[in-house]
Amino acid sequence: MPGNTIISPISYQVLTNILLTLLFVSTLHTATAATTSSSQTYRTYVKTACNSTSYPQFCYNSLFPYASEIERSSRKLCKTALSVTIKAANKASSEVPKLLKLRKLTRFEAALITDCVTNIKDSIDELKQSLHAMGHLNGSDKEFQMSNIKTWVSAALTDENTCMDGFDEGQKVSATVKKKIRNSILKIAILTSNALSLIDNLKY
Repeated sequence: MPGNTIISPISYQVLTNILLTLLFVSTLHTATAATTSSSQTYRTYVKTACNSTSYPQFCYNSLFPYASEIERSSRKLCKTALSVTIKAANKASSEVPKLLKLRKLTRFEAALITDCVTNIKDSIDELKQSLHAMGHLNGSDKEFQMSNIKTWVSAALTDENTCMDGFDEGQKVSATVKKKIRNSILKIAILTSNALSLIDNLKY
């Protein structure tokens, strides 16, 4: 009959598929936008938190890849900062001993490197203790646990600085050895310093 349009079963199926596709695309777009918005919020949180540290840009660069895991949790932020620091310290722990194989290494330099390796291992142990305590920060003794955590992280930073100080003060250490040690240890010291700052600002 004129004026009436009859949709065939095939056309109806095509129309249904189109509508479903549009609905899927719309839902996907909304979900993507929400995810992007959340990710940006989490990155902003990390950036703001890092502004309280001595090395804010270094802090942000080391932590923003984990922003979605950290979300807006100060405790997760501190735990992640410690984990990143331990990872860097473990890497240095395997790299620094290789300096003992350098040619023309003096006995004095070898002794300093050996001492430095010990300092790094001590630092790793202290950082691991602080991370473990951070994961069990509950109960009525939170203040006592936080005090221990800060003490361990501070001790780790002291060990790292002790390593570098030995090479800075040593008159018999070559520029090459100093540079290699500094490149390995400075990153850990900065990460540890930042982690300590974040822990100092932790609201528990």
